[in-house]
Amino acid sequence: MRRNLAPLWLLGPAGLVLTGVTLAPIGFLVFTSFTDYDQRTLFTGSYSGVGLEHYSALLVSGAFRVSLLRTVLFTAAMVAGSVLLGLGVSHLLTRLGRGWRYAVTVVLIVAWAMPNVASSLVWNWLFQPGYGVVNWLLEQLRVFGNTTDLNWAQDPTLAYVSIWLLIVWQAVPFLALTLNAAETQVPPDQLEAARLDGAGEFAVYRVVTLNHLRPTLLLVSILSVIWDYNVFNQIWLISRGGPGDATSTLGIFTYKTAFVGFHIGQGAAISVVTTLILLALTGVYIRRLLMSGEDL
Repeated sequence: MRRNLAPLWLLGPAGLVLTGVTLAPIGFLVFTSFTDYDQRTLFTGSYSGVGLEHYSALLVSGAFRVSLLRTVLFTAAMVAGSVLLGLGVSHLLTRLGRGWRYAVTVVLIVAWAMPNVASSLVWNWLFQPGYGVVNWLLEQLRVFGNTTDLNWAQDPTLAYVSIWLLIVWQAVPFLALTLNAAETQVPPDQLEAARLDGAGEFAVYRVVTLNHLRPTLLLVSILSVIWDYNVFNQIWLISRGGPGDATSTLGIFTYKTAFVGFHIGQGAAISVVTTLILLALTGVYIRRLLMSGEDL
């Protein structure tokens, strides 16, 4: 009996920490979503239950539906860009010699390890009107007219482009290195057999390589959906959800509701609904991942 309890004693401290920093806040979030917790509560501690009032309000909220649609479309664009570029960089790594491959790998790791707040601030400086390097480079091309004073954050399309480039730049290193690790495990004899059968390089990559990359590809897609769906720092530091609410995804919408308007209970309800939607999407991907594993 003592031997059977030993793993529990060893896992106990970690379990307590996880409970304290993860499960307890989630429980408090769900509880808060059923109350009228607001700015008054922060000072007096008084609140009352409102049942499903916040959730029913979300069902008829046009702002919530628009933010949800905006989040889904932007997440799809970010995941597609990150995964496709990750696949490209991964395949290019297999074409490099050992020295160059090590050098590129180190550069990718350094880029990926950079904190997203720091990289977002630097990115914001690059796109600043007046002295931004990106505006200066575009000016030198003499194709887009005078771009020196172009304010990317004040144009909805340009703001999305800037944020998309930043998030994809941050995501590609991890995806490329993960996919490259899987790509190096593709059996060389199958690649050679496909070439001997007359298949071109693109056909070899599509039929043989991508087939072996499918489980890893689904896994990094799941992670990308989770990360990009919850993007907040990059959007807030670059555009603060603007201009207007043009770049206000669910994360920004939740933050503004809870900590700008101080409707904390309603913000908690949005967070709960957002999490449930993300769990449903992730469940679909995990099911597909398990099914692909069974096929293999």
